[in-house]
Amino acid sequence: MRIITGKARGVRLETLEGLNTRPTSERSKEAIFSMLQFDIAGATVLDLFAGSGQMGLEAASRGAERVYLVDKSRDAFKIVSKNIEKTRLSDTVTARNEDSITFVKKCDAKTKFDIVFLDPPYATDLIDESLTVLFERELIGDESVIVCESDRFEILGLENSQKYDIIKTMKHGVAHISVLRIKSEAI
Repeated sequence: MRIITGKARGVRLETLEGLNTRPTSERSKEAIFSMLQFDIAGATVLDLFAGSGQMGLEAASRGAERVYLVDKSRDAFKIVSKNIEKTRLSDTVTARNEDSITFVKKCDAKTKFDIVFLDPPYATDLIDESLTVLFERELIGDESVIVCESDRFEILGLENSQKYDIIKTMKHGVAHISVLRIKSEAI
C-alpha cells in the first residue's frame, strides 16, 4: 500500500497485521480519488475508522488543508502515527486515538468537513450512526462529500435515507463504496 500522488507520492505505508483491519484496495482508492480530484485542494478531511490512515494521508498528499485521522484501536493509532511520520505530512494531519462517534460528538460546532471517509468494521451500523451525528452536529454541508465503504450497499437507515442522496456506488471485491451528499431539502 502506497501514496499514489502528491507530496508523499510513492511512500509505502505500514498496515496492521491480522484480519481486524482491511485497508481499502489500491484499485478502490484510485477510483475514489479520481472522482474527488477537484474537491481535495484546500479541503478539511475527516477519516473516521482510519485504520492505517491511508485515505486521509492520500488526501493530505494531494493538497488537503487539514486532515483528521481517528481510530479507537491503539494498534491502529501507532500505525497511523508511523505513517504520518513516513509521509512527512504532520503539518496538515492530526491523529486521534479515540472512539469515532465520541470524536464527532466533541467536534467544535464551527468545524465543517468537506470530505469524510467512513470505513468502519463490517457488519455494524456505524456508518448510519456516524452520518446521523455528522448531520445533527452540522459538521457537513451541502457541498460535503461522504465516502462510505461497507460490505453492502444498504448503509442508510430510514431517517438518513431522507437526509442523504447516494450519488455514486462502486463495487471492488467484497467492498461496496457509496458516495453521499446531503439532500438540498434536508438543510
